[in-house]
Amino acid sequence: MSDQMDTEKQRASAWFRELRDQIVAAFEGLEDSHAEGPFADQAAGRFEVTETKRSSADGSDAGGGLMSVMRGGRVFEKVGVNVSTVYGELGERAQNAMAARKGLPGMKEDPRFWASGISLVAHMQNPHCPAVHMNTRMFWTPHGWWFGGGSDLNPCLEYDEDTAHFHGVQKAHCDAHGADHYPRLKAWADEYFYIPHRNRARGVGGIFLDDHNTGDWAADFAFIQDIGKAFLPAFVPLVEKRRVDSFGEAEKDAQLVHRGLYAEYNLVYDRGTKFGLETGHDANAVLMSLPPLAKWV
Repeated sequence: MSDQMDTEKQRASAWFRELRDQIVAAFEGLEDSHAEGPFADQAAGRFEVTETKRSSADGSDAGGGLMSVMRGGRVFEKVGVNVSTVYGELGERAQNAMAARKGLPGMKEDPRFWASGISLVAHMQNPHCPAVHMNTRMFWTPHGWWFGGGSDLNPCLEYDEDTAHFHGVQKAHCDAHGADHYPRLKAWADEYFYIPHRNRARGVGGIFLDDHNTGDWAADFAFIQDIGKAFLPAFVPLVEKRRVDSFGEAEKDAQLVHRGLYAEYNLVYDRGTKFGLETGHDANAVLMSLPPLAKWV
């Protein structure tokens, strides 16, 4: 591994931590500013921060990160913002999955890996506020490096103007790197966040990419940074607009049913969930995406 790649990995890891800090501050700011509406009499929520560790078979250092979770706030019923940097050797199932997906020979001979990223899932108090998911990451093996991530909106009560705003911000950040990116990443998200056994999408989409390596690390890193930078301006205005809307039992019921759909996807199909559990990362951190309450009809 070259000194240059070491430096690039450190830059990526530091950026994911910086983005985490920005989002945590913005979300606590939403809690502080929520002075009216159905949950205004509750105390403003605060993140509880826990260090996480990755388990390794021989007990050696394998990295870790921070799990930041807020529960029962004025705006967020449950939100997790996790950041991690982990490394070591891939187990057999992870080796096979990587080799098959990336077309990589030699994984068994040299199964070392390094991965860093941020992952966020927010479940809201008010059913008019959409749930949301975002992650960006960098993955390295001796066979190459790749970026991935994106964000998608998951409202139980859909508003066309909210969907248009979310996608518009994503598009503007993608367009800075080429006009072909947004249509491709939107189509990728539509396919990736589809639930076959329900014959429907998980939400109203967003952008998604994986295995991204053009050969220009700096350009690819700048692109993944802009995907991360798009998140707050795409999501926060929607929360600010919808958090004071009134609702009844029917709206809350729709929210809980939609959360069941979200849980099904993350447990059955989500690639990040499978990778985190198979590589020994903290199970609580991997499964923080699950909603606090859900129901099935």
